[in-house]
Amino acid sequence: MEKIEHTRVSTNGINMHVATIGTGPEILFLHGFPGLWYSWRHQLLSLSSLGYRCIAPDLRGYGDTDAPESVNQYTVFHIVGDLIGLLDSLGIQQVFLVGHDWGALIAWSLCIFRPDRIKALVNTSVAFMPRNPQVKPLDGFRFMFGDDYYICRFQEPGEAEEDFAQVNTAELIKLFFTSRNPRPPIFPMEVGFRALPDPPSLPSWLTEEDINFYAAKFNQTGFSGGLNYYRNINLKVLDYLNWELTAAWTRVEIKVPVKFIIGDLDLTYHIPGVKEYIHNGGFKKDVPLLQDVVVMEGVAHYLNQEKPEEVNKHIYDFIKKF
Repeated sequence: MEKIEHTRVSTNGINMHVATIGTGPEILFLHGFPGLWYSWRHQLLSLSSLGYRCIAPDLRGYGDTDAPESVNQYTVFHIVGDLIGLLDSLGIQQVFLVGHDWGALIAWSLCIFRPDRIKALVNTSVAFMPRNPQVKPLDGFRFMFGDDYYICRFQEPGEAEEDFAQVNTAELIKLFFTSRNPRPPIFPMEVGFRALPDPPSLPSWLTEEDINFYAAKFNQTGFSGGLNYYRNINLKVLDYLNWELTAAWTRVEIKVPVKFIIGDLDLTYHIPGVKEYIHNGGFKKDVPLLQDVVVMEGVAHYLNQEKPEEVNKHIYDFIKKF
């Protein structure tokens, strides 16, 4: 880990913290919630040893990257703009792209808006879903799961933050990362996130040192930056990002080569209609250069940390073709 270099890059009006290691063709890694550059630690070390320059920023609102206060400064256009500015600052014309969770959503959007900057994409956990011009994403979640669904409960600024503050941050991080329940996360208003159960013992792939790293960063920054991504859902694109702002991209296709990886215990895999979309032709129609779909058995949402060696191999086996 000591070989990983840490710098701050000025991009799109913010200062972005970036972890880099290695030389060669560049791979850009995009984390999700509640992630950091650190979520890709295994991939950085492994793929850099195979001849790649690995780049993992803390996205806007996370870790050591600036966190604007306004919710409206977390649209997909801001975040994609941050990443294009990052590539320009580093003098990189094209990258291999790898995303997870919100990072996967941003990756799909980056491929929509600037496919010229992407050689190929390995995306994980969140499949591309085309923009539905008839239904706002948040309305769809409320219809399927009700007002107590976690994404719906994240909408009111300050509310989830107040709930989270009642729980030890390290314990909260443990709960997020160790969850293996693929059912929709429901948190009734009268109970709130304060009633989360005690976390289980740490699995072999997660250490107290890992948990303490995340906890220290979120104790420093709070959770508002990450939660603001959810608060832009009805403003946000294609998959769930910037719905109102992206009417011009309705029915657009992803035109870069793609490999998609998901765990069969991932809660996103069990959203109604997602399995059918992935396996019955819809996904391939919207992502015509989709070359491979991998469903990892017995693996939950944080697959890049849970099964790093397998994920590293999947990434390498795909991008080395290009």
